[in-house]
Amino acid sequence: MPQDVTGGTITLSNIGAIGGKFGSPLLNLPEVAIIALGRIQKLPRFDDNGNIYPASVTNVTIGADHRVVDGATVARFCNEWKNLIEKPQLFLLHMR
Repeated sequence: MPQDVTGGTITLSNIGAIGGKFGSPLLNLPEVAIIALGRIQKLPRFDDNGNIYPASVTNVTIGADHRVVDGATVARFCNEWKNLIEKPQLFLLHMR
């Protein structure tokens, strides 16, 4: 229903669920941002010693209303989100 997708501030679009790797999401005004998540892929990566290892990697694309939020804020959000995804135990540090 249209009323079910209105009144939010941010949209998460999981294009990975249909096999998509990358998207260019369009902002749904008056929302502040939209995030497209690609499918998780196993790709080769290098550790600090130059050894190759398999890593689970996904593309994340964010579109934001620059009247409300600037690119530096979005970059800080991405860095924090990446940190929490890679180290989920950090979520538990705030629980009592």
